[in-house]
Amino acid sequence: MATTPEQPRRQRRTAISAPPTVTLLGDDDLRAFGEGGHARLWQRLGAHPATSADGSAGTHFAVWAPNARSVSVVGDFNGWDGSRDALAPRGSSGIWEGFVEHVGVGALYKYEIRSRVKSYRVQKADPFAFAAEIPPNTASVVWDHAYEWGDAEWMGHAKERNALAAPISVYEVHLGSWRRRPAEGWRSLSYRELAVELVDYVAEMEFTHVELMPVMEHPFFGSWGYQVTSYFAPSSRFGTPQDLMFLIDTLHQRGIGVILDWVPSHFPKDEHGLQFFDGTHLYEHEDPRQGHHPDWDSSIFNYGRNEVRSFLLSSAMLWLDVFHADGLRVDAVASMLYLDYSRDEGAWIPNVHGGRENLEAVSFLKRLNEEAYSALPHIQTIAEESTAWPGVSRPTFSGGLGFGMKWDMGWMHDTLEYMKREPVHRQFHQHELTFRAMYAFAENYMLPLSHDEVAHGKGSILSRMPGDEWQQFANLRLLLGYMYAQPGKKLLFMGTEFGQRDEWHHDGQLEWDRMGDERQAGHQRWVRDLNHLYRESRPLHELDCSFDGFSWIDGGDTANSVISFLRRDSTGRVVLCVGNFTPVPRRDYRVGVPTGGVWYELLNSDAAVYGGSALGNGDDVVATDLPSHGRPHSLVLTLPPLGMLFLAPKPAPVTPARRR
Repeated sequence: MATTPEQPRRQRRTAISAPPTVTLLGDDDLRAFGEGGHARLWQRLGAHPATSADGSAGTHFAVWAPNARSVSVVGDFNGWDGSRDALAPRGSSGIWEGFVEHVGVGALYKYEIRSRVKSYRVQKADPFAFAAEIPPNTASVVWDHAYEWGDAEWMGHAKERNALAAPISVYEVHLGSWRRRPAEGWRSLSYRELAVELVDYVAEMEFTHVELMPVMEHPFFGSWGYQVTSYFAPSSRFGTPQDLMFLIDTLHQRGIGVILDWVPSHFPKDEHGLQFFDGTHLYEHEDPRQGHHPDWDSSIFNYGRNEVRSFLLSSAMLWLDVFHADGLRVDAVASMLYLDYSRDEGAWIPNVHGGRENLEAVSFLKRLNEEAYSALPHIQTIAEESTAWPGVSRPTFSGGLGFGMKWDMGWMHDTLEYMKREPVHRQFHQHELTFRAMYAFAENYMLPLSHDEVAHGKGSILSRMPGDEWQQFANLRLLLGYMYAQPGKKLLFMGTEFGQRDEWHHDGQLEWDRMGDERQAGHQRWVRDLNHLYRESRPLHELDCSFDGFSWIDGGDTANSVISFLRRDSTGRVVLCVGNFTPVPRRDYRVGVPTGGVWYELLNSDAAVYGGSALGNGDDVVATDLPSHGRPHSLVLTLPPLGMLFLAPKPAPVTPARRR
C-alpha cells in the first residue's frame, strides 16, 4: 500500500549522504518512554530546530516506529523524496532519529515509513508536530514554542482562581462558528481576532472562564475538533501556535481562565494520522473489539501500551504547561472506562477478571491526574463522564480517578426534561429537579448546558421551552437562574447566554444579527447579572462541592411547583433561592428563613430590564418571628410567574465612630 506523495513546493537544500549525530534523547528518556511515565516527550520526539556538532543549522527529527524497516524525512526541502534523508534507529527503542541540515521553522514535512510488514509504505504526519498545514493539506510543519508571556499576575494567583472554592462560570466556545466575517466569505475569526472580540465579550458578560472545544488539529471541520490527528499542534485554521498563546495570554490578562477540550478516547482513521502508523496497530488495539469505536467509526488508543501512555500524558501536559491552560475537559471518559461501551453482547473482550471495566484505561486516567496535579497544582481536570462510576473526582489514594471535577450529566438531562414540560404538568414531575440533592455532593460537579444540547436536531434550548415567546424566554431565565442557584460550577454553550433561537451549526455563526431584539438583550443582561452575583456572592460559590453549602427550605411544594432552598458560605452568610415554575404568580407565599430583620432582592428574573412582567418584592422584605419550614422566622413573598428570586439579609448599617 502506498500513498501519493505531496507535490513539491520549494527546494531548500541539496541531499546529504548521512545525518550528523545530533540527538536530544537520553537514556533516561528512553527508559521513561518505555515504562509509560514520560510526560514531556514533546521536548524529545518530533521536529526540533537545532545545531549540529560542526555548527550547521537544521532540524533534529525523531519518531517512534518500532516495526519500520526504514524511515526517512520527506518535505518541501527535498522534493518529498524518501530516498534522500534517512533516519537511523536508536538501538532497540523503536525510535528513528536524525539531523537534516538547512531545514528550519516553517518547513513542511512528513515521515516516509517502510514497514517490515508486507510491502506497506506510507507518508505519515509527525505525531509530535507542533504545527500542521491548513486542512485539507496534511503535512506537518517545523515549528517552535518561542513566546513571551504576559500573564504572570494570572499565573501567580491561578491556584485560587481555579479552586473548588472559587466562582467558576464557563463560556463554552466553538472557535470556528462563534463569529464570522460575512463580507470575507464567511470566514472564521483568527486567534488574534478572537483575542479582541471574544475576550471583550466574555469580560463584559463576566464569565470567569472559557472552554474551547478542541483546538488540536483535526482534518474534518464537521467533527467540531473531536477527531484529532495532531495531539501537539493547535489548528492552523485560525493561526499559528503563538497566535493561540496570544489568545490565552490575553484572556489571562483580562482575568479569564482557559479550559481546553482534550480527546484521549479515540482518534480518526485518516491515512496520514496515527492509525496503522508503522504498518502495525501501534497506537490502537489490533482486535476491533477493543480498537474500533462503533459510535464514531474511529480507533481506540491501546492504554495498556506504555509508549502510548507516555504519548497521551505528554499531550495533556503540553497544553497545560506550554500553552498555560488552566484545565482540561476530558472528552468521553465513559467510553474509556467500559470495555462494552456501545457494544452488543459478544462484541467486546472482558478484562482479566471477567469484568467490563477497562483496567488499563482506569490506570492511565489515574496516572494522568496524578502527573498533572503534581506538576501543576493550579490546574483542574474535568471529566465528561455520563455514568455512575464511583469516585471520578476523588483522589487516587482513596480509590478515585483523581479528576478535579465531573460534568453532572444527570442534572442536565433531568432538568431539561422537566423544563420542556408544560407548566400545568410540572407538579407531577418535581422529583426531576429535586432528585439531584440525593447525589449532589458525591462528586465535585460542574453543571453543563453544552454544545451537545443544541445540536443533533435538538434545537436551541430556548426552542425547547414551552409556551409563547414571552413564556419561552421567562422559562429560559428561570432555568439559568435555577442553574446558578444550584451547588456546582456552571457551563453555558455560546448563544445560550442571549437566547439563541435556532439550533447551532458549526458552519455558521451565532445570531449576532438579531441582537437588537429586546427579549434577547434582556436575557443577555440576566446572564451577565447572574455571573456577577455568582462571582461576588460567596454563599453561591464557595461551598459548591460541600454539603455545608446547601439546605432545603421546601423541595416538596408540588401543588405550586415552587422550590426553595438556602445557599451558605463558610462564615454562615446565606442566600435564599426561590423558583416558581408556573406562569401563575404566587402572592403571600411564606418561606421559612434562619434570621429575622430586613431581607432584600439580589436578583429577580422577572424584572422589566430582563424582559419580565416586573412583579416582585421591591427593595426590602421584613422577616417576621412566625416560624415556618422548621425555621425560626419567615418571609411573605410575591413569587413572579416563571420566576427565580435570590434574596439575602440586608447588612446592618455601619455606624461611624464617634469623634472625640
